[in-house]
Amino acid sequence: MTEILFTNRTKKRLPQNAKQIVSSCCEQVLASEKFSGDAEISVTFVTNEQIHEINLEFRGIDRETDVLSFPLGEHGEYDKDPATDRYMLGDIVISVEKAKEQAKEYGHSVSREIGWLTVHSMLHLLGYDHVDSKEDEELMHKKEEENLSALSLYRNSEEV
Repeated sequence: MTEILFTNRTKKRLPQNAKQIVSSCCEQVLASEKFSGDAEISVTFVTNEQIHEINLEFRGIDRETDVLSFPLGEHGEYDKDPATDRYMLGDIVISVEKAKEQAKEYGHSVSREIGWLTVHSMLHLLGYDHVDSKEDEELMHKKEEENLSALSLYRNSEEV
């Protein structure tokens, strides 16, 4: 079983079904990647200003972004939480403001955008990257679309 630890630092109400979408996306990626064992993931919803600060502090990049991933494992090896016996995969930080902006920009639902951000981050937590090569970027993109399609979160979809 997967435990997702949610934190909302936006001081605003989250978009409808945001936690459910994140949970479904996490489970979908773990299943598609055949992850064995119970997992623990931390998901924090933030503002653009907050993600800007985190991006600057941890990555040295002085701008906001849509999502940040902080994997706790390497090469498929993860520590287990001794209290729960779950593998600790890492942290996902999602800018709700940026998700709304990008959903409007790309012409799809906020649900689809939050789903994409979650799937993208989950793949990072499981060791995928898209920075080093075009092939890695294409593989990640393919996996993102496969996982989102499995959850019926299509491009240009109406709000759920």
